[in-house]
Parts: sequence; C-alpha cells; structure tokens
Amino acid sequence: MGRHCLERLPGRSGAGLCRHSRGDHPRVLLRRPDGDPPDEVSARCRVRHLFPGAGTTGGVLARWLTGAGALAPAGQTDVAGRQPEGGHAVTAAGTTRLPPQPLQAEDVARRHAPVLLGRCLDLLEPALATADANGEAGRGAPLMVDCTLGMGGHTQAALDRFQGLRVIGIDRDPQALRLAQARLARYGGRFLAVHGTYDQVAEIVREHAPLLAGAADGTVDAVLMDLGVSSLQLDEAARGFAYSRPVPLDMRMDQTTGPTARDLLATEDAASLTWILRVYGEERFASQIARAVVRRREAGNPVTTSQDLADLVRQVVPAASRRSGGHPAKRTFQALRVAVNSELEILETAVPRVLNCLRVGGRVVVESYQSLEDRIVKRALVSGATTRAPHGLPAVPDSDRPYLELLTHGAVRAGPDEVALNPRAASVRLRAAARTRSVQEAPAPEPRGGPYARRTDTSNRRGKAGKR
Repeated sequence: MGRHCLERLPGRSGAGLCRHSRGDHPRVLLRRPDGDPPDEVSARCRVRHLFPGAGTTGGVLARWLTGAGALAPAGQTDVAGRQPEGGHAVTAAGTTRLPPQPLQAEDVARRHAPVLLGRCLDLLEPALATADANGEAGRGAPLMVDCTLGMGGHTQAALDRFQGLRVIGIDRDPQALRLAQARLARYGGRFLAVHGTYDQVAEIVREHAPLLAGAADGTVDAVLMDLGVSSLQLDEAARGFAYSRPVPLDMRMDQTTGPTARDLLATEDAASLTWILRVYGEERFASQIARAVVRRREAGNPVTTSQDLADLVRQVVPAASRRSGGHPAKRTFQALRVAVNSELEILETAVPRVLNCLRVGGRVVVESYQSLEDRIVKRALVSGATTRAPHGLPAVPDSDRPYLELLTHGAVRAGPDEVALNPRAASVRLRAAARTRSVQEAPAPEPRGGPYARRTDTSNRRGKAGKR
C-alpha cells in the first residue's frame, strides 16, 4: 500500500513497514502490534517529510535510519542474526534508538572493496615471486609491508596469491587492527599486525621482520601504501568523517590520542584556520569559512558536529560555486582531517623511509586519493629515478645514477568499470617504482621541513615568512 500507510508512521496504531530486498540487502519487517501481517509501504511517499535528509527509496531510507543498511524493530535482529549498528527503529509506538553494535569480522570483507587490487598485485608480483623462487641466503621468506592495513583487503589478496609470502601490516586505527587481525587469523604466522604510523616503517621492519623469518638486514621485498581515509572510518558515522551527520567532529584515525577536529575549531584563530583550509584542502573560500567559524565560536555557539560544519560551509560558499564539484564542505572536511592526523607531514617523512627499506629489486606501490598526497609521492619517486649529474656530462658517476625505476607512466587511474563497482576508486592515482641500487649506495634523502608542515607563527600563514 502506498501513501496512507506511510502517513501513519510513526506513532499510529496499526502502523507497519515491509521493505523488500534489493541486491544483498535483507528483507526486514516491522510488524503490527496486533499480530496481523505487516502493511506493505511505499517508501517513495512522504519520506522526506517524515525523515528529513533520507533518500527516496526503501534501501536508502533504511540505511539513513540505522546508519548501517539494516532496519529492524528494537530488540530484534535482522535476518542475518545481527543487531543493527546503532541508528533508529521505527515501531508503532514511535522511534526507538538502537544501541551501536561493534562491527564483526565476518562483515569486514562485505564492507571493504580494495581499490585497483589486481593492478597492485601485478606490480608487486615480480619482486615477491622472484624472492620466493630464489630463496637467497640470508633473506628468508619473501616479506611485504602493508603500511595502511585498514581492514586487510589488499593483504588478504596478497597472502592468497603468493603462498610463501609474509606480511607486516601497519595501521594507526586500533579498531581497524582488531578487525584485520580477526579477518586474517587463518593465515597464522604469515601475518603480523602492528599499531603505528607508516613513518615508523624502518623501526617496525627491524623489530618484527625476524619474527616472520624475513631478511636480517632490515630490508623487505615489497611495500604497499593505500593512503587516505579508510572505508571503515568513512562508513562509521560516529567517527565524524562524514558530512551532515549530527555526530561530534572527531576525525582522528587513532581515537586513543591527540586532539579532535572539534578541538581544533575551538582553539585555532582565523589566520590559522585559513592556512589549514587553504593548504590542506585547497579551499577557495578558506578565509570566509574560517571567519565564520570564529564568529560563531565567539557568539557562544561553536561548531561541534559534522552537521554544524557542513551547514556553515554551505551558507558561506556562494550559490554559484555550490552547483558543481560535489558537496561544498568536502575540501573543508579534508583539510581538517589532514590537520588532525598530520597526514601530509607523516607522508613526507614516510616515503623516503619506505624507499630505504626496499632491497635491490624490491617494489613499492602507492595509491593516493587527493592531489596533495600524490604530489608528495610523485616528487619522491621522480627524484629517485632521475640522475643527479648535470645535464650533458659524457659519463654519469656511479654516485649520481638513479636508484629507482618508475614502473608506471604517470599515475594509473581506475577504469569506468571499477568506478561503477566501487565509487571510491574514482579519485585514485597509483604510482609504483622498483629499487635498482642498494640503500647503502644511494639512500633516499630525508625531507627537510616540507611545505605541509604546520606552522605555529600565524604571520607565516599569510606567506610573509619562510616555512618551518
């Protein structure tokens, strides 16, 4: 039945909802209190009136209500036997808040689709297959470092494809580590998870490689980096990464330490916020947004939730600029996330350290999702693949020869078929390189205060002085 049934939701006697399955979504019923069969309701009628912000189909409505793609009455489970992961249940008595439930290991594979998975493994295969076949003395088993373990999709595929492979997985998110460990438990001693950031890769390899029968010289055969925010962090509304949700602005990848995005907005002055939004988010309206945040804070109504911030940005950005380019707050959210997690500073430090962990013939594959990340990666790889000798010399000294070979022509992008299956692949840029000289002969240079290092003197943020 259509409109008249939905008009009775919520709070009217006899109300009920039946949502038929679409694709992998379960069929979930809200039963009438009198025990009669549930009414069948068209979710296309009055959805936006009853549930502001919801979509116009049953599946979108259900995901909006629960935040997890499941709709069930309070106290009941869905057809898979799981409690919904927070949100609300609509019953005849009204709307009931469902307690958040932790994501289970069996749900991880369903929620995580690794980007350009086949391409990544194809690029890494020569290094891993060669190491496994040759079995060089002192090298031990082939060893890969997944610097951004996330929910373990890339690592699982690599362990399945390369039977002798061992993997060290690094992630700063304790929740992701727990889920990945549960997902990869069947691989036993072939996998080791480490809590940390990827700029610690050298120390982690030295400490943990011997535990996986890796090389004793502190080098590895392959490194994978899948940068940016993970699917887990994006999908969990309470983490504060998503737009327009009435949840606290957290945005920390590691929720056990450090200030939140809400703390940053509550303490930084307008000049500091402008620099953050302009440099980390490449936001055209950085100064206007920063001033609006400070004005609201001074008026006693600070920005504390994702919805507060999205609404503020929407009001500040001119209407003409909101008509294209996606959500108007996307660059602001990116900038705050990058600032809270020191993503670019860590990446600038990590890339040369990753290159210095590779053996001769070892390979690195990096997936970036925004231009600032890709710029750092490109600069490091191109520098290592370029001779340092002056142009025109008849012979290049050994000390000036390149120590990397680029394996991709520019950045590899996802094709339309993959983007259709996994929309998050639309912005990916993949680059890869192989080490051609040992780290003792040609170490990658450490950065010297890159352009993305946060500055503490607000006068510097206006470009009046050099960067720290």
